[in-house]
Amino acid sequence: MRYILLLFAFVCAFSAFSQNKQLIYGLEEIPQSLLLNPGGKVPQDQKIHFGIPFLSQFHINVGSSGVSAYDIFGTSDVNINTRIRNSIFAMKNTDFFTVTQQLEIINFGWQNRKKIYFSGGMYQELDMITYFPKDLAILAWDGNRDYLNYAFDFSDLNTSGDLLTVFHFGANKKINKQLTLGARAKIYSSIFNFRSTNNSGSFITRLGDGTANIYEHTLENANVSVQTSGYASLRKESENNGSVNVQNALLKRAFFGGNLGVGLDVGGTYEINKNWTASASLVDFGAVFYTKDVENYQATGDYTLNGIELIFPPLSNGEAAIPYYTNLEDEITAQVPVDTLYNSYTVWRPLKMNASVAYHFGKLFGEEECVCRNNGKKSDSQSIGIQLYSIFRPKTPQYAATFFYYRRITDFLSAKATYTVDAFSKDNVGLAIVGDFGKFNMYIAADNLLRYGNLAKAKSVSLQFGFNIKIYNE
Repeated sequence: MRYILLLFAFVCAFSAFSQNKQLIYGLEEIPQSLLLNPGGKVPQDQKIHFGIPFLSQFHINVGSSGVSAYDIFGTSDVNINTRIRNSIFAMKNTDFFTVTQQLEIINFGWQNRKKIYFSGGMYQELDMITYFPKDLAILAWDGNRDYLNYAFDFSDLNTSGDLLTVFHFGANKKINKQLTLGARAKIYSSIFNFRSTNNSGSFITRLGDGTANIYEHTLENANVSVQTSGYASLRKESENNGSVNVQNALLKRAFFGGNLGVGLDVGGTYEINKNWTASASLVDFGAVFYTKDVENYQATGDYTLNGIELIFPPLSNGEAAIPYYTNLEDEITAQVPVDTLYNSYTVWRPLKMNASVAYHFGKLFGEEECVCRNNGKKSDSQSIGIQLYSIFRPKTPQYAATFFYYRRITDFLSAKATYTVDAFSKDNVGLAIVGDFGKFNMYIAADNLLRYGNLAKAKSVSLQFGFNIKIYNE
């Protein structure tokens, strides 16, 4: 019992992920950059590209906004229980743990005679977020002995998650010498979803009137709900037929067999003059409509328990706390039953916004002043700039700001270095390297390089890589 909270919150934190891909945003050498801005620049001489299936893009980012693994498990003279308690009180209920993982299955693109570059494909995405339930964590760890008349707020319980596949198709067109625009349509095929937001109510312990009981424990205006889609049938399949049918069900849902949704990406790039460029995009403006395999749970009501003991002894007291939690659960279940509902619901996708401004200058290593490329235009092989990113989340948007330096080192090799400030850290240094070896394109990007000496101290570490084939006009 004493490590339930650790399992619920901190372990989640150490396996958390973020959606910001600042290292490949605006890198026109990477075809997948069009997924971040459908109106990004495409190399003028690029005719066709296709990703190597299952290897064209893999992205994973581990992070936590409130605590690192080292804060809990690092070498210290302080007792681990004390470190856990200190971390609980140091975090806020707006601290969050997110999980986002992407695996690209198919990616392709081509340019037609009208110089419109079409691109499309399919990728799998896992996206989860859990806000730290500070009041409930304090109640579970410290108990209510020292919190008479304090209202432990159920609204701290806020979590959601999606597992889905995305089918997409977009178009990119250079309108004139300065402006490039693009759009991308998406169909979401949901595999699994859960959601518990907008909860309310409180738990309060007060002194009784002194006639019969010492304490009064009150559950006030409780309204806690969990929405699920895809869970009920998987539970039945697992119980009755084993893992094979579960795998078949998941595969079917990945290919339009479950709940569907639609979305749209839009973006553009504007070349202000020969040195300055600005770009912006909106990604995942859409929703998924959950009408199939829906099973929701809701508990509402009020409840008062009179007794001579405190219901919640501190969790650090160990196994002696178990009977209290068991008794309380039985009492509340009898007075505030959990209803099972089958109402359909709609979930908006987490809308992401990107924007950047860049200053271009310089030339390739060894390039003479008289050497001209890009249809007679001297190449600008370096750039510096600023990128801004935000993603809409249930409680509040999350933001990130990035300063970057880009350099095309040779005709076939380029690199981008970034310095990012976000909710995870204020010293996130990253590096991306892109190579074009003939028709073969590859890239690798890693974040938070300053923490690689001891990853346990990092609140955010990411890795992404991919392999593509690109064919150019002769």
